[in-house]
Amino acid sequence: MTGAVLRALLSHWVRAPLQLFTLIAGLALATGLWSGVQAINAEARASYDAAAATLGEGRFDRVEPAAGGGIALADYVALRRAGWLVSPVVEGRLNGVRVVGLEPLTAPGGLGPVAGEDADIAAFLSGGGQVFGRAEALDALPEGGPDKVVSPEVAPGTAITDISVARRLLGREDFGFLMVTPEQPMVRPELSEVAPDLVLRPAQAGSEVGRLTDSFHLNLTAFGLLCFAVGIFIVHGAVGLAFEQRRPVLRTLRALGVSLRRLVVLMAVELLGFALIAGTIGVGLGWLLAASLLPDVAATLRGLYGAEVAGGLQLRPVWWLSGLGIALFGTAIAAGAALWRLATMPLLAAGGRRAWAMAEARSARWQALAAAVLLALAAGLAVWGEGLAAGFALLGTGLVGAALLLPVVLGVVMRIGARTARGPLAQWFWADTRQQLPGLSLALMALMLAMAANIGVSTMVSSFRQTFTGFLDQRLAPELYVEIADDDQAREIAAFLEPRVRSVLPLASVETEVAGLPVSLDLARPDPTYAENWRFLRSVDRPWERLAAREGVLINEQLSRRAGLAPGDGVRIARGGEMPVLGVYGDYGNPRGEVIVTEALFTDLYPEIVPHRFGLRLAPEEVPALRAALIERGLAASAITDQAAVKRFSLQVFDRTFAVTAALNVLTLAVAGFAILMSLLTLAALRLPQLAPVWALGLTRRRLAALEMMRAVLLAALTALFALPLGLALAWVLLAIVNVAAFGWRLPMFLFPADYAVLGLFALGAAGLAALWPALRLARTPPAALLGVFANER
Repeated sequence: MTGAVLRALLSHWVRAPLQLFTLIAGLALATGLWSGVQAINAEARASYDAAAATLGEGRFDRVEPAAGGGIALADYVALRRAGWLVSPVVEGRLNGVRVVGLEPLTAPGGLGPVAGEDADIAAFLSGGGQVFGRAEALDALPEGGPDKVVSPEVAPGTAITDISVARRLLGREDFGFLMVTPEQPMVRPELSEVAPDLVLRPAQAGSEVGRLTDSFHLNLTAFGLLCFAVGIFIVHGAVGLAFEQRRPVLRTLRALGVSLRRLVVLMAVELLGFALIAGTIGVGLGWLLAASLLPDVAATLRGLYGAEVAGGLQLRPVWWLSGLGIALFGTAIAAGAALWRLATMPLLAAGGRRAWAMAEARSARWQALAAAVLLALAAGLAVWGEGLAAGFALLGTGLVGAALLLPVVLGVVMRIGARTARGPLAQWFWADTRQQLPGLSLALMALMLAMAANIGVSTMVSSFRQTFTGFLDQRLAPELYVEIADDDQAREIAAFLEPRVRSVLPLASVETEVAGLPVSLDLARPDPTYAENWRFLRSVDRPWERLAAREGVLINEQLSRRAGLAPGDGVRIARGGEMPVLGVYGDYGNPRGEVIVTEALFTDLYPEIVPHRFGLRLAPEEVPALRAALIERGLAASAITDQAAVKRFSLQVFDRTFAVTAALNVLTLAVAGFAILMSLLTLAALRLPQLAPVWALGLTRRRLAALEMMRAVLLAALTALFALPLGLALAWVLLAIVNVAAFGWRLPMFLFPADYAVLGLFALGAAGLAALWPALRLARTPPAALLGVFANER
């Protein structure tokens, strides 16, 4: 009997191939969007882990300079003689490649390309040496150096070699830091006694890059989950309509003696098979999506965090298994309600339209109650919630609550329209539109979520871009920037520039700690440029004058929020004692803290540091002549950058950063349009019993088709109106809560009415196009088919 029942159930899909296509396509699209995002995240995290494994991040303590810079050979020797088991490391960049130099004889076990049993340490150390890396990284290194050995195990954009070779390639005499091996002598002197300028940094779980990028990947995962939710609405609608159309079959099977348990299990098995097929297709679509978006994601992570991510995509079990799992989970969610209604209905009620209508009514009441609870929870999170988790919980509860509330709101509008309508045709139109809401509600929810996400994300990105452009105008005031290779040339060029430009603004920084957080300590030369162009979020009176008088420091918003510092609070600077905060400035695009001191104080604290970069203020028409003069003095043309080029590069990085979200926005809207099309096509056959009486009363088929299109456009317009405030609320949450928790800065929110109008027209056009096909089918329906409704007494 089981085989016969299963064949009876499957026969429905043979008679309704469009519904089967809707089910498979909807689930495949949802799974593809989710799998693509997870594939990108998996590839990026694999690259982080490979980079962390290169230097044992999270496994070994480090000895680092307290005030930045390097570690002298004498300090390393002194530590080794005092019993400290440490190994030197040199890091630097050469032609865009991260070059890492290790000392294999003293490095902790498991590090470097020569840690295995088959490693050739002699070749690594002797002659010109060897350098290990991926092919693309090795190709970027200059020829004529050490032997290049391709090693896929090395992190992307990284080359590993012996420390002496790395020092030669990078032109360094010092070390970057010292790794501390786990096994140390029981008795050894304190670090401060041997090398007072060095500090011990304990190992932290996970890599630094991985911690920095967690917020980015969390944002990407949230967007992928939203895309998946939009696709699941399609599946939910297809499954629900299939159950509705199979009511007579279910009633007959029950009457023939098929147990309710067997019927529910077989329908679940049927959907399980469809889920596996659609999930497999979705994983393939996710692969294609990830492969197309991965280069932009890699550029984003490199530009924002300095994290290198491989450009190729590997089929990792972590993401394709999650894709199949999410397909099964989504199918269970989409079919769960229908299976539950079937399992709880009396034997003969399953075939009655009234029974299913009553079940739908009860479900609508529970849906409205759930919407109210979720929106109340979202309001509470908006008032009292803190942190990234609360921000995403607010997004989830708000979006789901609003989606559940949409059919209720549309139902109220339909009632109002019916009460105010004049004439029988108008009253029928509003009443019939209200009757169609259950069948179209899921597609309209998907459209609303897609539009709200598009409005929210585009508002955030556009606000960010407008703020970032103004920020660049303030921060990149110098007309020309030059970068010098060594200290002697830097002093020579600075002396050459002084009489030829209006201002020379040296740029230098060191890495240090403030309030227990890693920060960049920068210098600022007293000059009107800063006071004229920089804007503070909060400050004391005359901040620049007081900074020049060495009366305090300036900090960026990131440090202010993370350390809880405000103007007037004291902050301790390494080597400089405690100084008050004079102002807090916006520093968009920088995930780390920053402190600015005046040039004189910086020079006193770090006399060994000579600025190698300079910003030059001069008349724009004088830039070409000065550039030529600098080139004549031996400065490379690539070391001279004009202001426009810097701004252009910064905006290019910005645009590539948000290319991924723009692509996901378009895909989400496309999926929502597909949901409307499939819902209208599936409902078209069910509409004949409602349309045949109206046609019999004298309304032409063409007029009915026009009304059907008008209905779809009207519902899309109402959905767009509902999506607008929801999208603006989403933008506020992203800017005021998620962005602050993830990156440490808060952006002002700007409105873009023209963009919203274009999106609304797009939604209306998508709804009109989706309704065009069913409307044409209705206009061409033979009169015999409409008369058959009465002949069959349907």
